[in-house]
Amino acid sequence: MIKRPKIAIIGAGGNVGAAVAQWAVQKELGDLVLIDLKAGPAEGRALDLTQCGPWEGFNSTSFVATDKAEAMAGADVVVMTAGVPRKPGQSREELININAGIVKGICQDVKKHAPEAVLVVVSNPLDAMVFVAKQVTGFPRER
Repeated sequence: MIKRPKIAIIGAGGNVGAAVAQWAVQKELGDLVLIDLKAGPAEGRALDLTQCGPWEGFNSTSFVATDKAEAMAGADVVVMTAGVPRKPGQSREELININAGIVKGICQDVKKHAPEAVLVVVSNPLDAMVFVAKQVTGFPRER
C-alpha cells in the first residue's frame, strides 16, 4: 500500500489557508492536518471540505483540525499561511515585525515536530518571511 503524504496547513482557519486546503483536497494530494491558533475555525473548514466533496467530485480526504502544533508530527509538507494582514497606513516594516514573530514561533514548531518536511511559506511579506523561516529552521534552501 502506498503511503499518502501528510500535509499540514498552518493558518487553516484563515482565507488563504482555507483556499490551500480546498485545492489540496480537490487534487487529493494527501491527508490534511488543519492547524490554527484556535481549533474552531480549522474544524469548521474541515467540515466544509468534507461536505463539499460529493458536490465537487472528489473523495473525502482524511482530516485532522486542531490548535495543537504536535499534530503536524511527521508531516511531509507544511504550508504556512499564518500571519496578520497589512492594515491601512501600516508600514511594511511594521508588518514584518509582527509577522516575523508569528513565523518564528511556527518555524520552531515545524523544526521540532516535522524536521524532514518541505516548508512552503505563504505568509506576507513573503520575501522577509522566507528569510525568517530559513534562519529559524536551518532547513536546506530546497526544502
